[in-house]
Amino acid sequence: MCCLFLLATGLGPRIALGAWWIFGDKVDIAFDTWIWPLLGLLLLPWTTLCYVIIWSVGGVSGAEWLFVAFGVVLDIATYSARSARARYETSY
Repeated sequence: MCCLFLLATGLGPRIALGAWWIFGDKVDIAFDTWIWPLLGLLLLPWTTLCYVIIWSVGGVSGAEWLFVAFGVVLDIATYSARSARARYETSY
């Protein structure tokens, strides 16, 4: 069950962002070039997904940056969970 949860948190935002990029136009509207969404898809998927969602609602300014910061926290939590899991598995 834990592995399924880790797989969903690792691949879920990438699948959602990739589908939104392929089948919609919100990602193209939120970013000027294709490089930033691609880097976001590979490195910071939660942050990129939060940015696109907030941008599609009405733009990112002021307090909306807190939601993007929440995406950063989710990305850090995802990466730290992977390293903690690796440390836990190698300790036994």
